[in-house]
Amino acid sequence: MDNIDNIEVEIRSFISAERYQELLSFFRQEGKFLHEDYQETYYFDTEQDLRIQRNNTYSKIWLKKGKLHDEHREEIEIKFDKDKFEILEKLFITLGYNTNIKWFRKRYTFDWQGLKVMLDYTKGYGYIIELEKMSSEEEKEQALSLLKDKLRMLNIPLTSKEEFDAKYKYYKENWKRLVLE
Repeated sequence: MDNIDNIEVEIRSFISAERYQELLSFFRQEGKFLHEDYQETYYFDTEQDLRIQRNNTYSKIWLKKGKLHDEHREEIEIKFDKDKFEILEKLFITLGYNTNIKWFRKRYTFDWQGLKVMLDYTKGYGYIIELEKMSSEEEKEQALSLLKDKLRMLNIPLTSKEEFDAKYKYYKENWKRLVLE
């Protein structure tokens, strides 16, 4: 089997608005700032985790295999010009898919000690830190262990999958109201 790094290994935790600001300062000093982004992501009502996204630089179709909030999943992405987002949405609606949920997120991305660190604010959902490392299938558990160690180093408790699932369920049921607040 090829040793291809196509498995996204990630962990995330909810953080307070104050901790978010502290971490922004910390990573600006201790990490390498990669970019700031505004992302609009639509999830479709498919068996697979199928999404489209528009960000500051491009649009994409995005499929994540596995289950939502799994610690490692294979990703498939196809990128397009930023202005193709509405066409992508029309394509999936024409195919009979409905938009289940929409996310509106401000994201800061850093490289820190060889890892990708994302600090997010998602309207109506909250503040999150995410640590990510691309890995091969064979090395995904080692990568996960490394990410957990780094989160502990930052003194941030890991938010449980159950808490993320509950918060996601609430957002999914209420996002139309939450994004207006």
